[in-house]
Amino acid sequence: MFTLRSLVDNADLDLHLLVEGRPGALDEAVVWVHNTELPDPSPYLGERELVLTNGMWLEHAEAAEFVGNVVHAGAAGIVFGLRRQMPRTPRAMIDACAAAALPLVEIGAGVPFTAVTRAAAGHYAAMRQSSLLGMVRRGDALATALSQGAGASGVLEVLRRDYDVPLAVVDRAGRSVASAGADLTAEQRAAVAERLGDHPPPLEIDLGDEEVASVFLVGAIGDLDAALLCLRRLRDLGDGERAALEQAARFLSLETAKQQAVHAIELRFASELLDMILSGPQRSGEVPGRLRAFGVDPSGSLAVVALAFTGAGAPTLPGLTEAVMEFFLAENSPAAVAGGTGDVVAVVPWRRPDTDLHDLATRLAGAVGTRFPGRAAVVGIGGSAENAAGLKQPLVRSREACHVLRRRGGPPVATFAELGTHRLLLGLHDADTLRNFADVVLGPLREHDAQRGSELVRTIRTFLEHGGHWTATAEAMFVHVNTLRNRLVKITELTGRDVARTEDRVDLYLALEAAEFYG
Repeated sequence: MFTLRSLVDNADLDLHLLVEGRPGALDEAVVWVHNTELPDPSPYLGERELVLTNGMWLEHAEAAEFVGNVVHAGAAGIVFGLRRQMPRTPRAMIDACAAAALPLVEIGAGVPFTAVTRAAAGHYAAMRQSSLLGMVRRGDALATALSQGAGASGVLEVLRRDYDVPLAVVDRAGRSVASAGADLTAEQRAAVAERLGDHPPPLEIDLGDEEVASVFLVGAIGDLDAALLCLRRLRDLGDGERAALEQAARFLSLETAKQQAVHAIELRFASELLDMILSGPQRSGEVPGRLRAFGVDPSGSLAVVALAFTGAGAPTLPGLTEAVMEFFLAENSPAAVAGGTGDVVAVVPWRRPDTDLHDLATRLAGAVGTRFPGRAAVVGIGGSAENAAGLKQPLVRSREACHVLRRRGGPPVATFAELGTHRLLLGLHDADTLRNFADVVLGPLREHDAQRGSELVRTIRTFLEHGGHWTATAEAMFVHVNTLRNRLVKITELTGRDVARTEDRVDLYLALEAAEFYG
């Protein structure tokens, strides 16, 4: 840092300190030097600049007036240059600087102001070179840390070698990615995650208890993914510290992009496993190898569970798959976890009774619910299979059980068999068969509704939901009973199924359920 003291200590400049100014003034940063002979240089003088003057203005202004103008501009101090006509600094100048607590330095008549300017330029050049060398050295260290797999923790460790500041990395889901000298509470991390959703993102975040963190954004592939936090206010950080933190944030962005790419590959890898299981014999030979890649023994007993949030059509949230993965890591259990648009499926080794799956599923729902406050998680249990060859049925059952729980609410955990025998039968058939069955039965009603603007599909669904009671159905649909009777006659005419016959009602009900089951 270029300071007045560094100038005074330079023996080649023949400088003499006349007034020290306020405490610490000699050690504060000087931005640049400014040569002037104007009585009032304040309009042209920058803050923290050092004034160089020969006192030519003394013919037009008093020393106190000149010094007052310099102080008003926020200058760092004055260097008064002696000359043949003025062999010593005027006493009025010394007294004015002392009264204003402004540093005053005297320079000999044989030393030109250009020598001071060259000294300042040389000092700034050395500082700039040192800063660049430090940035290059730090960049090499950061690159080495990432290439060796140290991740975000390695980046913070490199920073802490140069700057003793508390640091943390928090992602947009409020999770702690890494920390060094900072221990954020769950509430503080949640506050960070919420503020990262602001547009534009904040420069500082209030963490409560009079603690404020400076924010350096971490992004990948055009998105904001996390924040590097320094538990210091921006105004309390030096230029070097800011530059280092910004540099570290860029390296963290590279690490985030790499992790996202790896994670995307893992998710696709896991999703392909589900496709292999559902494909049946065509790809069953690939399933064991894929399970081994996740550390799951395909030759042993395996269980399947599916998790989602309540609410019809509720999508999965960013971070849900990771939350399920972290649960099984905490359980010290290998698992193949795959996320879809509506649920997350986990295939895990299971050598205990199926009844114990309830306890596992309950803990899983609780752990995920804690990670996503305000959301209710449900887990469908598909049961177990002797080995990888028998995974199709547990997989279908777990997803269907999860689907029903998500729509109906009620208990957060259930097995497929607990949710109704007709859904058990539906789950035993492949999707194409069920779609074809629904199309055959409901197709004529859908076509009539599309052409005439009628509500035959809604009518039969409401009729069956109300147990075949005419009055209750008519009231639910806000129509007259005669209107309902005419609609049911048309349904019988189009489908060939009489709603008064139990077996025909079953066909219509299963067609509606199959249509909803497989879309």
